[in-house]
Amino acid sequence: MMTLDDFKAARAVLAGVIRPTPLVYSAALSRTTGNEVYLKPENMQATGAYKIRGAYFKISTLTDEEKERGLITASAGNHAQGVAYAAQAAGVPATVVMPTTTPLVKVNNTKDYGANVVLHGAAFDDAAALAMELAETKGLTYIPPFNDLTVATGQGTIAYEIFSDLPDVDVILVPIGGGGLASGISTLAKLLNPNVKVIGVEPVGAACMKASLEAGRVVSLDKVETIADGVAVKTPGDLVFPYIQQNLDDIITIDDRELVDAFLDMMEKHKMVVENAGLLSVAALHHLDFQGKNVVSVLSGGNMDVITISSLVQHGLISRGRVFTFSVQLPDRPGELLHIAKVVAEHSGNIIKLQHNQFVNLNRQSGVELRVTLEAFGHAHKREILDAMAEAGYQVQENQPKAAFFS
Repeated sequence: MMTLDDFKAARAVLAGVIRPTPLVYSAALSRTTGNEVYLKPENMQATGAYKIRGAYFKISTLTDEEKERGLITASAGNHAQGVAYAAQAAGVPATVVMPTTTPLVKVNNTKDYGANVVLHGAAFDDAAALAMELAETKGLTYIPPFNDLTVATGQGTIAYEIFSDLPDVDVILVPIGGGGLASGISTLAKLLNPNVKVIGVEPVGAACMKASLEAGRVVSLDKVETIADGVAVKTPGDLVFPYIQQNLDDIITIDDRELVDAFLDMMEKHKMVVENAGLLSVAALHHLDFQGKNVVSVLSGGNMDVITISSLVQHGLISRGRVFTFSVQLPDRPGELLHIAKVVAEHSGNIIKLQHNQFVNLNRQSGVELRVTLEAFGHAHKREILDAMAEAGYQVQENQPKAAFFS
């Protein structure tokens, strides 16, 4: 069982190991949601995610014989770094099996902590199967990423810090993958204050815990499809599942598109890089059916590679109407491009990219195509510019910008 004494022991072990991540009040999210919103920035943790808590505590409980055999785990990235960090501190070798889709930054960071990395499978469950097979055949000690009560106890120490910073917290929003974080936080939160609500958050494309709760037992999804790689789990942990059943008050599911907006909010309003799994608890703020409560969103991690960051920024700007593309047919004569630029400038549009195709028609006298990608202030401003082009006599067609519009 996960008891209060267990959580106290974990807190003692982790003291001086983990980095303090004090709550950050979000005036912007409070204003838009009607609640008092605080962020628990575990993206600022020592390894860039909360996973170091459970991994370090678990390894601290192993016998010398278990450590000497060497450690192995499977991870979508953040648990890998936690295990590698703790193994390095303990002076024992560690092997980590990660899905081939794991972001490069997580792979490289894990290697930097001295672990041997094996890439295998398209999803976490594939990597976990190989890791458990290697543990058996090579006699290694397996460190579960979430389906382990000791690991979950370490993760749950986050609740101590939340209550320390905000004693009158009403609601805690927690991302869910396999259930280790949610079971740990919800169990300790209820021990500290049974009236606190803990709500789990999953992506629509990997909602294995929601499906399991509805079935009343652990079930497996046929596939997972989400940009939140850190929670792309087909099957939740059966050992932590009873704690989820008992202590979790609700589950909210989030579409991937909402994570893009949440990423932009974190970048622009809080200057934070939060990975997609960690953004689940931010996106969930807009799904709450109450107001006036003290709400804490746990930002579970921030290990995101630069290419993914670039993609999210660009798609986010497109979805908010702050970047758009239009095409127009122009006569092939000098000065036409200048006319277009003048209309855009008069309405404060900022041109990012121009593509002038003289060969769109076999007969160039029939017209050439100009494709313009520009920056606007939002959908209303975009509409203003397009209307101005029409009033100037141009037949413009809005196009979907290419993802790499900065290239």
